[in-house]
Amino acid sequence: MSGPAGACTHVTVLLTEAVEALVTQPAGTYVDGTFGRGGHARAVLARLAPGGRLVAFDKDPDAVAAARAIDDPRFVIRHAGFATMREELAVLGITRVDGVLLDLGVSSPQIDTPERGFSFRFDAPLDMRMDTTRGETAAEFLARADERQIAEVIRDYGEERFAVQIAKALVARREGGSPVRTTGELSHVVARSVKTREPGQDPATRTFQALRIYVNAELEELEQGLKAALALLVPQGRLVVIAFHSLEDRIVKTFIARESRDEVDRRAPFAAPRPMKLVALGRTRAGADEIAANPRARSAILRVAERTEVAA
Repeated sequence: MSGPAGACTHVTVLLTEAVEALVTQPAGTYVDGTFGRGGHARAVLARLAPGGRLVAFDKDPDAVAAARAIDDPRFVIRHAGFATMREELAVLGITRVDGVLLDLGVSSPQIDTPERGFSFRFDAPLDMRMDTTRGETAAEFLARADERQIAEVIRDYGEERFAVQIAKALVARREGGSPVRTTGELSHVVARSVKTREPGQDPATRTFQALRIYVNAELEELEQGLKAALALLVPQGRLVVIAFHSLEDRIVKTFIARESRDEVDRRAPFAAPRPMKLVALGRTRAGADEIAANPRARSAILRVAERTEVAA
């Protein structure tokens, strides 16, 4: 995950805690669902035995290119999102794994590369796609969506109180013949629409987050990825997830809670309940020293769960 603002530095958040929670079988097979720049992946490889294996995923072509620099027969990178990990692993002949790590969010190189369009710190094309080889950019979405759609995205994914005002301003600008095409233009429109600002936070923060989540279908991918991970895990295999905002963490927390209890089929109340599939092992936040070195670690929440003995 991202480090502090700067020249494409990449500081991996909760590195030791995540890898220690994940790797319980050094000769096992593991999944890194978000390679980024490989901080977690390299740490996992350092803990694996010669017979271990790590399969990493990333939608970002730049991350995939960085991963190809790892010369290790135990490692393979797939240019795909973690939502499709079951299908991608099946191609490699893998049907079960000993652990899955999901480090959610945006990496520092993505934020610090202006042309990616993730940051309001630079004026650049409003792209925001994790995978620059496919899909709709944020600018393209704002050019076609109506006011209601734009407001819903900014409200639901950014938890922005002024979503309606921002949407109105964006549509008015578009109808006036000047649709928003760059990060600077978007930031300017938002700044004029947001009446009160949170201390220490740029007024465009929530809108940029919302558009990024929407363009990349991040929450839908997370739901799918959690289900795929659960289906792949062997008994006592670990699910380790690092979330950086409340929407992500709520999905992870709810998923683990739902799969950590016996479930009664209401259509057959006298049948044996479906046994729980996960055991929650707790959550961890970054310590004071890590936050001081990397301020973005402040919002990180690491959750760990373990697969029960029940077969998938």
